[in-house]
Parts: sequence; structure tokens; C-alpha cells
Amino acid sequence: MYSTVKVIGWIIALAATAAGVARAADAQLVRGDHGMVASRSPLASEVGAEVIEAGGNAVDAAVAVGFALAVTYPSAGNLGGGGFMVIRLADGRVVANDHREKAPGKAQRDMYLDENGAVVPGLSTASHLAVGVPGTVDGLLEVLARHGTLTRQEVIAPALRLAKEGFPLPADLAAQFKRQREAFAPYPASVRAFSKAGGTAFEAGDLFRQPDLAATLDRIAANGRAGFYAGITARLIVAEMGRGGGLVSAEDLSAYSSVWRTPVRGAYRGYEIVSMPPPSSGGILLVQMLNMLEPYDVGALGAGAPATLHLMIEAERRAYADRAQHLGDPDFYQVPAAMLVDKRYARQRFADFDPAAANASAHIGAGAPWPAESPETTHVSALDAAGNAVAYTTTLNLGYGSKIVVAGGGFLLNNEMDDFSAKENTANAFGLLGGEANAIAPGKRMLSSMTPTILLRGGEPVLVTGSPGGSTIITTVLQVLVNFIDHGMGLDAAVAAPRVHHQWQPNRIVFEEGAMSAVAQQALEERGHVDLMQIPFRLGDANSVMRVGEELIGVADPRNAGAAAGF
Repeated sequence: MYSTVKVIGWIIALAATAAGVARAADAQLVRGDHGMVASRSPLASEVGAEVIEAGGNAVDAAVAVGFALAVTYPSAGNLGGGGFMVIRLADGRVVANDHREKAPGKAQRDMYLDENGAVVPGLSTASHLAVGVPGTVDGLLEVLARHGTLTRQEVIAPALRLAKEGFPLPADLAAQFKRQREAFAPYPASVRAFSKAGGTAFEAGDLFRQPDLAATLDRIAANGRAGFYAGITARLIVAEMGRGGGLVSAEDLSAYSSVWRTPVRGAYRGYEIVSMPPPSSGGILLVQMLNMLEPYDVGALGAGAPATLHLMIEAERRAYADRAQHLGDPDFYQVPAAMLVDKRYARQRFADFDPAAANASAHIGAGAPWPAESPETTHVSALDAAGNAVAYTTTLNLGYGSKIVVAGGGFLLNNEMDDFSAKENTANAFGLLGGEANAIAPGKRMLSSMTPTILLRGGEPVLVTGSPGGSTIITTVLQVLVNFIDHGMGLDAAVAAPRVHHQWQPNRIVFEEGAMSAVAQQALEERGHVDLMQIPFRLGDANSVMRVGEELIGVADPRNAGAAAGF
């Protein structure tokens, strides 16, 4: 099932989400009392804080940051991708907006297979056929219209200004552009967007202007949804599809709409978890794993202790096995969500847990359904003084998505079609398996691991978190919450602590430097965990905010060059 090439490919895909990242240092706390935003881009975080200072709420700030990230963090911030937003409103309501991309109307179940039924390498990741119908613009505008307080023009203005006037290019982005030059080379518009005049490489500190992207943002500000899904921008997207044999049509763009969904909710040691439902697998798996951990005194076992690591790994193994079998777009497949987040089901799934021995992934499989009794990504966290909380995760899938910039539009297109199961039980770029629940179908949303999450206590927001990282997103969020709740860490330590990851298949534990002592590694090997690998890159980027009394605290994950900004 997993060849050496496949495992190496999975490792490369994970590394692409954190390329160039140095060893994590201590996280820096930012404090405020009116509003707080944390994101991967310091400029985008400042935009969020300025929006709150101008009278906006946390929803206005998150939407403004979403548009700004398309300008200041193009590897994952986007207009041509999609995402999920979980919101706790000041009046206590919780809602979730799903603006995940959709398969084009002409998509087919076996579109990435050759005549022999084998997956064609690169077709679902590095071609025009990899592109799903973008959802970001519709979702952000819908969220703003329903729960924001400022106008569309007001929240887009900062992103428009940054694109039009430019900004000094940070060293990490300049380095990213250089690493992507070969991938951009087949697409002249991509080369123009991310190179200086004449095709020479940008250097740190160069002024980075994006006039085509500014024009697209201007059309959205002026015309709303029609500024992207109709008119000039839509024609530019369709023309780009025509250049490379892509499938996204004018009809696909016109028909796209985001969906409001009921958040996944769970309880853990007196806290309430509010997270994203399918077509994200994140919320369900997060609650499921916490349910498996709850009967154990994780705090007493100790952070980083072999017993704690073994316990978490075995919970992760079972949850990811269920993901492969049971998770998909609920509009196309009957996801047994109630079963998967039920504490009784967690006890049943974890009944064979052995504190002294690992279970083999090949012997675990997915949990059997109960009788039908009744069936590069980036994250933004925002809070305001009124009690509005927003967890927003958005993505193009792999870093810089398909690497294709829409000529004349200035924005990158996603390669999210790879998140479908191109062939049953065949791994995608992140090593994740899937089957019928996540098979390709026209108009269907592909399964995701994004896990934007809000932690409540007594109904009030305590902590907002989430992460990029493909398949490692869910385990990143899990560890931030366990560090905070079970191990009593402050937010800075909870975010900065080194991480481990297991996803059922491939049957391998990957871990950051400092996450496992030599003693812990030996103890896990004695329990039967035979494949442990320290990785040379970082897992996740959990930009988080929290409330402590009347004070708001923000933390940017020290693994990357993000920032928190408060007012």
C-alpha cells in the first residue's frame, strides 16, 4: 500500500507546508483589551487589528485578514482557493461557513487514472485539471454580510492598498519565491507575478507590487460577488482553464455558493469544543481523539512522557482510520457524524488500547457503523472585547497551490482536487487514504483536514486556534488543546511545544526536534512502535488567541514568521 516513493512523497508534501522554517523558539505574547488577531503574516495581522480599532468586530477583522493574506502570504492566503470559518458570536450563537472548493461540473470519478487504472502522477496536483471551483471570495463576502459590521469596501481596502502600493518583501517570502521558480516556469503569468521585471528573482526588501491582483480586488470591492464569479475576473479564470485543459467553467463559477453548517461540538474536562464539521474531517477527529483521551489522567502522565505519547498516538491511529472510511462531503455521502463524536463510540474504539503495546495499523481498520437508530494552508484567530471569536483556516492545498496564476487576474489557483480519493485506498499528496465517501463527483466538495477551533468555558470563548499542515493539522490542534487543558501550559508554551504526529497510514510516527527524548523513543519502540522519524521541518503553525479575564492575548507560532496584533 505504501511504497518507499509514496512515503517520501508524503514527507515532501508535509515539508512543503513549512519550507525554510527554522527551529521553533519561544512564542511571544501580545496583549490587548479591545481586539486580538494572530496570523502567519505580520502585515495581515496588523490589518485585522486596524479594522477592530476602526470600529469593526472580530468577524470584520477575520474577513479583512483573509483578503490581506491573498496579498501578503500568497503560498496559502488566496482568492483562488477555499476555507472554513467557525464563529462564536457575542450573543452566544455558534456558526460555521463552508467555502470549500467544489469539483467542476465536468469532473469525473476516474479523471486522474490512465487506461490501466493507475493514478497519473502530478495530474491532480500540478496541472489545470487540479483546480477546483474557488470558494474563498463567496465565503468571505457571505460571512461579512451576515455577521460583520463594516462595508465590503472598508474591509477590502487594506488588501487593495497593499497590492497596489506594494510592501517590502520579507526574507522568508523572497526565499519561497526563489524555491518555486522552477515550478512557476511553465506559466508565464506566475513568473511575472513572482519575479522582477525581466524575470530576475526578488530579494528581501524589494518592493513587491501586484497590480493585476489589485485590479481583481478592486472589482470585488466595487461589485461584490459578481466582481469575481462573473464579468472580467470570471472570463480571465475561464480563459486560464482553456490554456491548460482545465475544467472550471463560467457555469461552475456562477453556480458556486458557500454553505452555512452546524459546527461540531464536544466536551473535554469542563471545556466545550466548537470546530468545523464535514466536509472537513478536522472537528470530528479532534473531538473523537479527545473523547478517547478523557478517561486517562493525561496531566499526571506528563507532557512528552512515553505513556502520554503512546496514548495519543493510539488515539490518532484509530481516528485517522475512521477518516479514511467515513468522512466526505455530507451533501453527497451520509457521514455518521453523531456516531463518531459520541463518547460511547470512543470507548468502544479504544477498548483494545494496551498501555504497554502498540496496535498494528493494518489490524485496526475503521470502526463499524452503528445501526441507523436515529445515522500550504494558513490559519487566522481573532477575538474582540464583545465576545465575538473567529477561527478561520484557508488554503490552496499545497504551497502556492497549482502554481498557476490567472493571467491578468494576479491570483493563484488551487490544486484541491488532489484532496479527493483519485482511486480507492490510494494515498494523496499527504499520504491520506480514502474511499467511496470522498470519491470525485461533479459539484462535490473534497474532504479536508482543516480544524478551525474555538474553546469555550461556561459558554464564553477562552481560546481560538487552528493550523496549516495537511494531514498534521488535526494533531497540531489536538496537542495545543491538550497542552493547555491537561498540562496547564500558558498559550505561548502550548503553541511552542514540540509536536508528534501519526495518521494510521503510513504507519509511522513523525516528530519534531525536542518532542521525544532518546528514553521516550526507546520506550515507544519497546511498546511496538517500530517506525519513528525525527523530521527536519516543523509541524503546523498554530496562530492562536485567548481571553484571560478582560485581557486578550495573542500568540504567533514561533515556527514561522507570523505575528499577533492587538488593540
